[in-house]
Amino acid sequence: MNTPSEKALVPFVSVDNMMRLIHHIGVEQMLRDLADYIEDDFKRWELFDKTPRVASHSDVGVIELMPTSDGEAYGFKYVNGHPKNTAEGLQTVTAFGLLADVYTGYPVLLTEMTILTALRTAATSAMVAKHLAPKGSDTMAMIGNGAQSEFQSLAMKAILGLKTVRLYDKDRAASEKCAANLAGSGLETVICASPEEAIEGAQILTTCTADKQCATILTDNMVGSGVHINAIGGDCPGKTELAKGILERSDVFVEFPPQTRVEGEIQQMDDDFAVTELWQVILGQKDGRTSDRQITLFDSVGFAIEDFSALRYVRDKVRDTEFHYDLDLLADPDDPRDLFGMLQRAG
Repeated sequence: MNTPSEKALVPFVSVDNMMRLIHHIGVEQMLRDLADYIEDDFKRWELFDKTPRVASHSDVGVIELMPTSDGEAYGFKYVNGHPKNTAEGLQTVTAFGLLADVYTGYPVLLTEMTILTALRTAATSAMVAKHLAPKGSDTMAMIGNGAQSEFQSLAMKAILGLKTVRLYDKDRAASEKCAANLAGSGLETVICASPEEAIEGAQILTTCTADKQCATILTDNMVGSGVHINAIGGDCPGKTELAKGILERSDVFVEFPPQTRVEGEIQQMDDDFAVTELWQVILGQKDGRTSDRQITLFDSVGFAIEDFSALRYVRDKVRDTEFHYDLDLLADPDDPRDLFGMLQRAG
């Protein structure tokens, strides 16, 4: 049997090891850590290759590749979005990711990203809310109580000090699931009978629904002044959650405008609709929240740099630990010009 050399081996973080790593670090601590890594990379925004994700759409969902590089490392994520999967006992979103060394082109990490994406999405939301939400925000309406809801709630608790989450989902069982999972977390959960009830007294309004359609989860008359809207459900063409009137009254903040204008809430608006890029707010180049009556809106679609940050974090955390195993992924012949000879000798 041919024994692979060290150069052939790539650290792989399986679902089991990712869960072990999260329990080892602690969910809330990992959310804080990821938010820090993401914020650090937003501060380096101009260094990165930036392109809208490459999407392959079908009648039932979408499969996407999300690549980027800072010149030293290259990362990409494979991710799908299939809302119909839940009814079939499957995840709506699954993902895996890879980080590589730009100098050699060799992969240095392969990891599950279904769980990691849930964490990085929530960490991004809370990092942005830290900059945009009203000071002292302690109550959030969580509209849509699927796989992301607990992560969003815990991220807002860990990073903003959230105390109460008001839950609404058209399927009450989803709200009951979320409330049960958050029991003992230190968050008060209130299950509500309507979106209107959920937003009562909330300073942060998070929408996260799965249906691939132009929906109106929040109507214009439901949203008063002085709130922060965290709109994370819209993530592909033809899928929105907010009434157009809300956008017209809000200051809208986005990750990467060429992607958000196609996939986000602002796909409803003209191409010259004014938005602010978040990296500029984080660097102090543009204003975030400027008044108590302002409506701030994070039109979140997810961007490759956030996944890159998550990959960097996992690479740093699993190095020299038991939370990965090595995959024999790369051919490494003794003579780089003799790949066939390596194959022949293995017979």
